[in-house]
Amino acid sequence: MLISNNSYVAPESFILNGIPGLEKVHKWISLPLCAMYIISLVGNLGLVYLIRSEESLHHPMYFFLAMLSIIDFFTCTTTLPNALCIFWFNLKEINFSGCLVQMFFVHGFTGVESGVLMLMALDRYVAICYPLRYATIFTNPVIAKSGLATFLRGVMLMIPFPSLVKRLPFCQSDIISHTYCDHMSVVKLSCASIKVNVIYGLMAALLVGVFDICCISVSYTMILRAVVSLSSADARQKAFSTCTAHISAIIITYVPAFFTFFTHRFGGHTVPPSLHIIVANLYLLLPPTLNPIVYGLKTKQIRDSVIHLFHGKKCPS
Repeated sequence: MLISNNSYVAPESFILNGIPGLEKVHKWISLPLCAMYIISLVGNLGLVYLIRSEESLHHPMYFFLAMLSIIDFFTCTTTLPNALCIFWFNLKEINFSGCLVQMFFVHGFTGVESGVLMLMALDRYVAICYPLRYATIFTNPVIAKSGLATFLRGVMLMIPFPSLVKRLPFCQSDIISHTYCDHMSVVKLSCASIKVNVIYGLMAALLVGVFDICCISVSYTMILRAVVSLSSADARQKAFSTCTAHISAIIITYVPAFFTFFTHRFGGHTVPPSLHIIVANLYLLLPPTLNPIVYGLKTKQIRDSVIHLFHGKKCPS
């Protein structure tokens, strides 16, 4: 990769080394990951089909849930098949362009997922605090435009990542201690300063993750105030029950995300690399696996729709 004293070219490929220190048990680790991947595919595609086919689910809350399921499907599909090839067939090589494409999609889809969770929080806020205006605020055009804006924000903010990586010289190791091409894992192989990459990564995290969490926090603060002010205990319980699935999805998504983010930047010498990479994989796999299950268990309308679907009937609107 080193052409002359001051001239570098991009590497032809990288080696994804899987989970360092656990190479002997890669095949055993792959079994639960593969099972979770299959569950996520069936659960998310099934949920999208259910929402599309059941007229009783043609409401804003479920349209946003369908968006989340589509994003979850693509998020885990960008990384898990590649990780399974590493674990099962020892196919560790990925070309440089393929690595940049995977990096873009991983960060892009996770950014869009965060935005959809924020939209779902706003949906719950309007539904509970302004129930009479809910249908007029969240019309189909508004849902479509907000979903498109969220998608474009996630994509546009992640477009610079591949360009920032391509400008770096890679004159040392080509081994990435990971199962997929993560931005920080790749740039750490560079023999030049990565200050610009780190700063832009932090800025993107602020504009996506921190902004979305602030909006979610404000929404739920207002929801809590509205619910506590209700005089009926049944009404309070019913209002809280409509939020439990979404709160679970937030916890499932953001806890491993923040662990991965902070260990990359501040915990490199205190957190074992194997633990960091396992959590990074769960960060991309847990939400797609658990979200359909959580919403199926916690949402009565979805349970009823599944029952009616298996009995060949349409669920009453």
